[in-house]
Amino acid sequence: MTEAQVVGLAAALLAAAVFGAAAVAQAQAVRRFDGARAGLGHFVVRSLRDPRTMLVVVAYGVGFVLHAVSIWLLPLYLAQAAIALSLPVTALASTRIESGLTRAHRYAVGIVTVGLVLLGLGSGPAGELIADNSFALWLWLGFAVLLGASLGRRRWSGATLGTLAGLGYAGSAIAVRGVGSPVDVAVVAAALSVPAYGLVAFWLYSLGLHSTAVSSATAPLIVMQTFGPALVGVLVLGDGARPGWTPAIVSGLVLSTLGAVWLSRSPLRTPGAAETASSPGPARRSAR
Repeated sequence: MTEAQVVGLAAALLAAAVFGAAAVAQAQAVRRFDGARAGLGHFVVRSLRDPRTMLVVVAYGVGFVLHAVSIWLLPLYLAQAAIALSLPVTALASTRIESGLTRAHRYAVGIVTVGLVLLGLGSGPAGELIADNSFALWLWLGFAVLLGASLGRRRWSGATLGTLAGLGYAGSAIAVRGVGSPVDVAVVAAALSVPAYGLVAFWLYSLGLHSTAVSSATAPLIVMQTFGPALVGVLVLGDGARPGWTPAIVSGLVLSTLGAVWLSRSPLRTPGAAETASSPGPARRSAR
């Protein structure tokens, strides 16, 4: 790896640590909210009035700056895969608010980690910035589709909401590759799409965290925000791999995804779940 790539990887790993811890703090904050399936406007107003949520936003802001550095210096598949290390951080930190990790959780986290190591070993040079009108247009079309999908939030499961949030964070990461100089209309449009994607993703992720275990919402999010940018980076943005290491890149992506999916299908129990399950019928209905 070049010196720039080492810096980018270090920034991505620091961002992963910040994102992983912030996800658990986010879960603690939003689970105190009433009307978890309310609209985006209501969620924003409530969040602005809540100091805990605003601290989470600040933490995500710090993580995003580090993440942006990694996106500029690394291939997107490596930058996003390194960010996926926030998953084991989240899984470990979530034991403070949920039951302990099972053996299945530990195996899943190990598989994700092995996949990320393969991606790091096989990574090549990052592609160039793309700042043109068509790229900006596709970014905003993708945002419109995501916003449309969010209209069905009341019937989506926590894992599905995490998946949609992952697509939002993927869009935000891809959009960073359109922000550069000189500044023109396309660059401004791409730059504005970054917080737009991020806001909707944060909202959808919060809804998912409110209704399911932290790891169950986070695992599909990681899958989407890893695979989406990875494919766009290779097919559109010119990201490369080390000669002869393409199988390692593919294997790394597959392992990371399988581990995340496994983790999402082995949810942790939220506090009080056992009491709820053993409570009389009326109490059980009120819990829902």
